[in-house]
Amino acid sequence: MRLGLLGGTFDPPHIGHLIAAQDALQVLALDCVALVPAAIPPHKQDRPVTPAPERAAMLALACGDDPRFRVETLELDRTGPSYTIDTLRALASHGDELFLLIGTDQYAEFGTWREPEEVRRLATLGVLRRAGDEVRIGAVGDDLGGRPVRDVPVTRIDISSTLIREAVAAGRSIRYLVPPGVEAYIRAHGLYRGPETPLEAEGAPRDRHSSPNDEQ
Repeated sequence: MRLGLLGGTFDPPHIGHLIAAQDALQVLALDCVALVPAAIPPHKQDRPVTPAPERAAMLALACGDDPRFRVETLELDRTGPSYTIDTLRALASHGDELFLLIGTDQYAEFGTWREPEEVRRLATLGVLRRAGDEVRIGAVGDDLGGRPVRDVPVTRIDISSTLIREAVAAGRSIRYLVPPGVEAYIRAHGLYRGPETPLEAEGAPRDRHSSPNDEQ
């Protein structure tokens, strides 16, 4: 199987994640893309992160019944920060051909990763490049050897998890920014609400104990 790996905090997952995964699946002729939530992302220890079980649950709702996507939770069982090399070593034993999907900002810093040479040996890098991103594929890490780096043009959708958290906290709608199941989960569990979040704003989470089926 040609398996793509898209890691991240996914706090929360949004349609931009799914669009990028779909674009990579088509460009690289992948059989499946596994979304890999990080337990304790090494680069995001400066802010609270939603508990891993809730992020995994939202990812499962985002993937729905689409057989092209699945959630890979092996990093959630580890203690300490999540490192890509550990994930690749665990998955390489399954015999799949691995494609590691990363953004242009991650690619620019790839040489600082833990064991970058081994990462390049175990997986083909697929660099998710949006229109306007200024990066020359192949300019980073060529001296590390390993498999070739693949350019993966993706549809530019200017949505981020930060934007969604801020929208929820401000009581603004996140409809169409996240899959419906994720929106319902955020509302039902009271995620990302601030102390001044209006309860009845369109698309804002209501009482923590309200039903996820309680639609407007």
